[in-house]
Amino acid sequence: MSNFNRRHFIKVAASVTAVGIAGCTTLPKLKAEKRVVVIGGGAGGATAAKYIRKNDPTIEVTLIEAHKYHYTCFMSNEVIGGERSIQSIKFSYDKLAGYGINIVHDLAIEIEPISKKVTTRNGDVFYYDRLVVAPGIDFKWNEVEGYDPQIASIKIPHAWKAGSQTILLRKQLEAMQDGGTVIISVPRRPFRCHPGPYERASLIAHYLKTHKPASKVLILEPSKTFAQQKLFVQAWKRLYGFGTKNSLIDWLPAAEGGKVSELDAKNMIIHSTSGEQHKADVINLIPPQQAGNIAVVSDLVNGSGWCPVHHQTFESMRYKDIHVIGDASIAKPMPKSGYSANSQAKVCAIAIVRALQGKEMLTPNFLNACYAVLGKDYAISVAAVYKLENNKITFKGAGGLSPMDASEEVRRRELLYAHSWYNNITQDIFE
Repeated sequence: MSNFNRRHFIKVAASVTAVGIAGCTTLPKLKAEKRVVVIGGGAGGATAAKYIRKNDPTIEVTLIEAHKYHYTCFMSNEVIGGERSIQSIKFSYDKLAGYGINIVHDLAIEIEPISKKVTTRNGDVFYYDRLVVAPGIDFKWNEVEGYDPQIASIKIPHAWKAGSQTILLRKQLEAMQDGGTVIISVPRRPFRCHPGPYERASLIAHYLKTHKPASKVLILEPSKTFAQQKLFVQAWKRLYGFGTKNSLIDWLPAAEGGKVSELDAKNMIIHSTSGEQHKADVINLIPPQQAGNIAVVSDLVNGSGWCPVHHQTFESMRYKDIHVIGDASIAKPMPKSGYSANSQAKVCAIAIVRALQGKEMLTPNFLNACYAVLGKDYAISVAAVYKLENNKITFKGAGGLSPMDASEEVRRRELLYAHSWYNNITQDIFE
């Protein structure tokens, strides 16, 4: 990414992030005229709750989130690779409460769009004028024979929801003998964070290179290609000997046995659809994905398993006054990423505030930036601006992709940008 494009992108990003920020950090609890309920406290839900309150403190906002702490999926691969601690990606909701948001730590289990109410596992009922559903992802367990949530939690983690499985996968890598094989099974598209499995492979390879150099990572790929493949391959050649007999990373596309059909958890063997068997010491099997369960059981999804929305407001195409943001929504060409969820949440917040104030929605712009850390002093990125045309999100440009054949200094700066971006976006979401 050129310096000009990066400065231009950061300038645009700063201007969008600044919408509605003016005013006190802690807002007074005023008598509510309207009620908004937000389900899910990840990058999308937490941002939406915060920015609705910042734009109109007369709106009562309730955030329903089952967990007391949120672990970000972005940068969790650095935890797996040993480059940061699990505590560094852990965030509480205490500072959001300071905006006057009612934080409810419970699981939303039912949405009733006619009576406009949400019921939680503990039996509490919350009525709304507008509802934001930001449930993230859940998994299609039946698509890989032999794999289920219990196996994932104790032996073969997916670690695609950060937290306990992130720690489990890290401990398995530490316990593995030198000379072992780590398998990463990539799910079919679409899934959360398309570059994520390859970033994970890179950081595991970095750990192995330093501590267990006779080991290797095998990536099983259900497709012919993957996101930002040329940049990843170049990094793997530079850092991990990719393409040589001593490579720390091997990549098998579908045609060469990379498409997974079955897991033999007892013997640590993965079977491919074409008949190959792959044995490993550590298996990271990432299942195919769909919208979070509350969206599925509430009939917010279509046949794809994801939620169709009106792109100007992120209001559901299935039920009025319900908005779906983040990974669960269908927002092509925006990827399913933390930055996308954060950007969509701000647009959704403005749309809800203006609707409750009896005003028309403005024409929004959207942002996304994804960083991938691939090794010591080495990172790549992609950044984009999107606009609304004919009621659809379209790619506008700006930012761009990290350049091929960049110098070591450019890659090192990208890593600094990645860490700075992480600090800024998590502050924007949770503080």
